[in-house]
Amino acid sequence: MKLRRVEIIDDEGKPLAFFSNHLTLGATTIARIYKDRWQIELFFKALKQNLKIKTFIGTSANAIQIQVWTALTAMVILSYLKRRSGCPWSLSNLFAMLRLHLFGYYDLWKWIAEPFASPPTPDLQLALT
Repeated sequence: MKLRRVEIIDDEGKPLAFFSNHLTLGATTIARIYKDRWQIELFFKALKQNLKIKTFIGTSANAIQIQVWTALTAMVILSYLKRRSGCPWSLSNLFAMLRLHLFGYYDLWKWIAEPFASPPTPDLQLALT
């Protein structure tokens, strides 16, 4: 197998070298492919860290796709809540706080706007009809 060494200068002026078996693609194209691949690696790292996905539950392609799509949906929802939040949360802190308040009765949008406000006092009186 023939390999080609491609070297580019990044935005900070540091040289980056890549090995590729694509002999016809340009150096900037190969660099963009590696950059996009790195973003995918960072995404899966965030999935594993924030959503505690260490292994896949199923072994079939369908089971893995379901688990990845479910995790992706959760990450999109967390990112949206982070953007709407009144606090500069990291995704891991936001996820921890949501997990902490999971079984409480909160208005999500009020909590997101002011997460450190006093929680509402629950109405403990049962309405019997």
